[in-house]
Amino acid sequence: MSDFKRLWAPWRIKFVAQGPTRGCFFCRAKRSKEDRRNYVIVRGTAAFVILNRYPYNNGHVMIVPYRHIGKLTLLSPAEWMECLQLSQRLSRRLARVLSPQGFNFGMNLGRVAGAGVVGHLHLHLVPRWHGDTNFMPVLTRTRVMAQSLDELYRLLVE
Repeated sequence: MSDFKRLWAPWRIKFVAQGPTRGCFFCRAKRSKEDRRNYVIVRGTAAFVILNRYPYNNGHVMIVPYRHIGKLTLLSPAEWMECLQLSQRLSRRLARVLSPQGFNFGMNLGRVAGAGVVGHLHLHLVPRWHGDTNFMPVLTRTRVMAQSLDELYRLLVE
């Protein structure tokens, strides 16, 4: 018997098996009518909210303007306002459903700032709990998610 423990993450096989994707997944989700499949939580007139498939923490959502732009200065006042309103709406919903003790909220603009999607800006809203950062990310570069995306989607859409 091995001394290794197993951390099962069967949902990751989709990511591993698909290989690199072409184009902007935000734009694909924007055009698609399959919100459940794409984990789109809310659609507004200028922006939408989507679950992060590779979250920093449980409940990590992204607020995304429909327009494919990479600079904050290119957002119209209406787009910026709706992004902020959707952020408030989702923080209330996440607070009700998950009872976090705090949130991280922000953007990574540009590759050097940590942006994974450079050309389509988006805001991150990440619920936080006391003690949610532990040795796993530090020692094993592994994050432990306590809830599936499908379950979280169901809770946030209901």
